[in-house]
Amino acid sequence: MSQIQGTSALALEGDAARDDGDRARRTMLGAALGYAMDGFDLLILGFMLRAISVDLKLSPPEAASLVTVTLVGAVVGGLVFGMLSDRLGRVRVLTWTIVLFAVFTGLCALAQGYWDLLFYRGIAGLGLGGEFGIGMALVAESWPAAKRARASSYVGLGWQAGVFVAAIATPLLLPTIGWRGMFLVGILPALTAYFIRRRLHEPDVFIANKASGGDTVQSLRLLVADRETVKTSLGMVVLCSVQNFGYYGIMIWLPNYLSTRFNYGLTQSAVWTAVTIAGMALGIALFGHIADRLGRRPAFLGYMIGAAVMVVVYSQLVSPTALLIGGAVMGFFVNGMLGGYGALMSELYPTAARATAQNVFFNIGRAVAGFGPLAVGAVSLAYGFQTAIALLALLYILDIVALLLLVPDRGGVELA
Repeated sequence: MSQIQGTSALALEGDAARDDGDRARRTMLGAALGYAMDGFDLLILGFMLRAISVDLKLSPPEAASLVTVTLVGAVVGGLVFGMLSDRLGRVRVLTWTIVLFAVFTGLCALAQGYWDLLFYRGIAGLGLGGEFGIGMALVAESWPAAKRARASSYVGLGWQAGVFVAAIATPLLLPTIGWRGMFLVGILPALTAYFIRRRLHEPDVFIANKASGGDTVQSLRLLVADRETVKTSLGMVVLCSVQNFGYYGIMIWLPNYLSTRFNYGLTQSAVWTAVTIAGMALGIALFGHIADRLGRRPAFLGYMIGAAVMVVVYSQLVSPTALLIGGAVMGFFVNGMLGGYGALMSELYPTAARATAQNVFFNIGRAVAGFGPLAVGAVSLAYGFQTAIALLALLYILDIVALLLLVPDRGGVELA
């Protein structure tokens, strides 16, 4: 009898483990799809800027401000929805962000001029702002510590999947359905993410925190709770700002650079951009495994050094073939760190402030990055695109200093 009971207990434990594994995978898929929505939206906007500018008679600064206001809106949305998520629940608040994004992305298709389009982009940015941090918090709280970094990196791959689809779909659809039709297409990833996330559940660590009264703590205060935490938070602001500034500074202007310097059409520019994105995806996928095996700090340090070197190398390339290969290698390092921030910040801050930390710091980085396209455009106008890209190396040196002096490595700890 005892043997039968033991066998039954083992079977129940196995079923529970499978259920936990299925729940963790669904959580990762839902977070990745939401992040794919972000990537798809922002890249099609980069491809559509010229068409929008011609149709609505926008000046170059007005066109660039559409990207800027989206990213600034993401900062506000990240702050508000991150705090709500730590108090009310990850899944519920994620659903709100998706609905907000979908509605105002659809309204962009109806814009009649600069000001109403700017308004719609800003509100859609609020929805975008909640995606990254809450999704990363969900995944970090649902996966075991030994695989936390790679799970977070897979969420980062969602962004690249959205960007890749945008790079392929835009040249095919934009000439046919126009920029208004593209905004309507941008609703589809949001709808997909919405239906998948309806099946998700709150992580056990969040439920336990809520039951203990942890959800009554002011999450923003926990980001500056003491001197060490303030130092860590400052380091995360620098890391997230450099990450986003480098990415947007390069990706928003890359199609335009290729078309003006090499006379590439939209399809050729999209192919070159897609290869760069493929390099980014490979970098993200490997980063999680490296961070789980070697630690967070060694992984970030190696990628930062690679990014500093490659932006200088890329700025010197002149042949199309060299740009193709160099773009993939540069993308590997420049954006390979993306998925690692979810695991890094989840281990640095408690459950009561985890989503707030993710959203606040990453979206501050996005806000700083909103000036990336403007800065790269201004330097390109005065000194050329090559000089503008090469100067990004200085930012990665700052990144390395902040990592070593301000950000501790707590890789693999159990979440509090």
